[in-house]
Amino acid sequence: MKKIIVPVDFSEYSEYALETAAALAKQHQSELIVMHMLEMSESILSSSSDKRGEENAFMLMVANKKFEAFLDKPFLENINVTPLVKYHKVLKEVALVAKEEDADIIVMGSRGHSDHDGIFTGSNTEKVVRYSETPVLVVKSPLTSVDFNHIVLACDFSEESGPSVKEAIKLLSKLGEKITLLHINAPTLGFLSTDEIDDKIAKFLEIANLDASELNIDRISDHNVEDGILSYAKRENADALSMITHGRTGLSHFFGGSISEDVVNHTKLPVITFKL
Repeated sequence: MKKIIVPVDFSEYSEYALETAAALAKQHQSELIVMHMLEMSESILSSSSDKRGEENAFMLMVANKKFEAFLDKPFLENINVTPLVKYHKVLKEVALVAKEEDADIIVMGSRGHSDHDGIFTGSNTEKVVRYSETPVLVVKSPLTSVDFNHIVLACDFSEESGPSVKEAIKLLSKLGEKITLLHINAPTLGFLSTDEIDDKIAKFLEIANLDASELNIDRISDHNVEDGILSYAKRENADALSMITHGRTGLSHFFGGSISEDVVNHTKLPVITFKL
């Protein structure tokens, strides 16, 4: 990984993300682009009055000093850190910057859904994922390690998901020792027999040009998809979860509905999302 984007709002959740990104940067010799978005409207920035101009300059100075202090962390030592200030809190800018910089991953903190307006509410995290063609790692608590022994990639083994799954495996293999592609058999998806599941997986592997002997593939049956993912992760002591998202519905991936959102909100594990 060459570049990692980290949006920050000075909260404890952004520090979780920053420390996680720093650990990844050290591990992969990556550049860290730390991005802060000010809440300044176009009218404020373009105001021509002298008094308003002085207020703008003061606000920018305070924000930049706060940003500089926030980046004064021991865990950032010996890392190539590039600070970036955007003047508007437009969350799709995170995705745009990631694309412009050809970043490998965005690391974000999330505190779940909230009425507050900080970057790291669950709904705002969803907005970044919605616009982002770059993989997003969502963390909700401090991580003891970024050496993930086991990452579970929930997959529906559909033909359209093949390219995204291949890209996901490529990146996840750099982050984890063992990657498991998980098929969830649930009534909400149309319950399948064992033979039907085996045929579906075999066709997917052939179309996606993936070698079954080089992959860990497992299956689980449950009442619904999110329960299946969380139950399997708990049983197998997974370190992280991953899934493919659909941009038009934020964190809702190819299974449909709000499954990814539910998984993110109900697990303490880091979640890595990839766009379909």
